[in-house]
Amino acid sequence: MFTILTHLKNRYLSQKAQGIVEYALILAFVVVLAIVLTQSGGLSEAIKNVFSDTTNQVTKR
Repeated sequence: MFTILTHLKNRYLSQKAQGIVEYALILAFVVVLAIVLTQSGGLSEAIKNVFSDTTNQVTKR
C-alpha cells in the first residue's frame, strides 16, 4: 500500500517540477528574444517609424 502511495507521490511531484521547468524555459526564451529585438536598433527604429508615419497620416486629415 505504501509503495503505491510513494509511487503516485513521486510521479505527481516529478510532473509538476517538469511543468515549472518548461514554463521557466519559455519565459527565459521570451525575455532573451525581447532583449535582442529591442537592442538591435534596426527593429526598434522601424517600429518607431511606423508609429510616427501613422501619427502623421492621422494628423494630416
